Amino acid sequence: MVTLILFIILLGSIIFIHEGGHFLFAKLTGIYVYEFALGMGPKLFSFKKGETEYSLRAIPIGGFCQLAGEEGEDENLPKERTLPGKKPWQKFLVMFFGAGFNFISAILVLFFIALIWGATSTEPILSTVEKGTPAYKAGLRKGDEILEINGHDIWTIDDISLYITISDPTTANTFKIKKENGDIETYKIKPEKTKTDGEVRYVYGIGMAGKEEHGLGASLKYMVVKTGSLLKQMGVTIINLFTGNVRLSQLSGPVGIYEVVGDQASGGLPSLLYLFSFLSINVGFINLLPLPAFDGGHILFIIIEKIKGSPVKPETEAKFHAAGLFILMLLMIYVTFYDILRLF
Repeated sequence: MVTLILFIILLGSIIFIHEGGHFLFAKLTGIYVYEFALGMGPKLFSFKKGETEYSLRAIPIGGFCQLAGEEGEDENLPKERTLPGKKPWQKFLVMFFGAGFNFISAILVLFFIALIWGATSTEPILSTVEKGTPAYKAGLRKGDEILEINGHDIWTIDDISLYITISDPTTANTFKIKKENGDIETYKIKPEKTKTDGEVRYVYGIGMAGKEEHGLGASLKYMVVKTGSLLKQMGVTIINLFTGNVRLSQLSGPVGIYEVVGDQASGGLPSLLYLFSFLSINVGFINLLPLPAFDGGHILFIIIEKIKGSPVKPETEAKFHAAGLFILMLLMIYVTFYDILRLF
């Protein structure tokens, strides 16, 4: 029950911030907002203040900010009160700042974590190398700095996890290492295949635990480096999703996130706040992809409008996004199916 409550609060806050960004800039630019909803499905509770209805819906996943003219011509309002009636730069602000607010909130929370609990160093230096493991046998030792994995530059601890995840575990992978004495060495390491509780894992035998630093400077540095690292993870993951190095079945949906919330809860408030930042950056990044049904898809049409000098018909854009929404729902069902399979 505690995990469920934390799950609802975590996702609900991320969605509220995202839709709040759309809502705020819609109001600032004079767009009529019909409804601001948290959750999906049947209404549990609603009230109207001014021209907007505020509602809480039954399914605690998702939410929306219903703007006038977003789904085609709105005959009930003057055109200047609708989304299509606004200038391209105004529409851009409305569409961008859903993701923009996710990024801002994530950055501030990362800074808060570092300031209160300390900033963990992100330098890609090995804190442990277990004896008898492939990494140890190859020659890696505690204190080694990883410079490259399979030709990819390594700047942070997160980069190590990222490029190990997308590498082929059935073959030897190339590690470029800077030893403590300054020598640069290259190693070929094939991970050891193990099976624990029915789950197959590939083990290199390396561990990374950054030193903890305190102070304003360390907190600002952590905030910047960690934000850049998380954005890089998303970019590399999306690219490798299209190239096939990352499979759709490896992605997580609501069920997978629920399980992660349960795991992170044991780490206390700092772990949950970090998960909030991680998910916020994920949500912001994905929403800015130039795909139908995403904010980035709407921004794409704004760019097209600016290039051609006239807007695309709202009905045409609405059909484009409706088709994308249908595909997105199929993808969510697929990902959720694999999330459930991983539980058993």
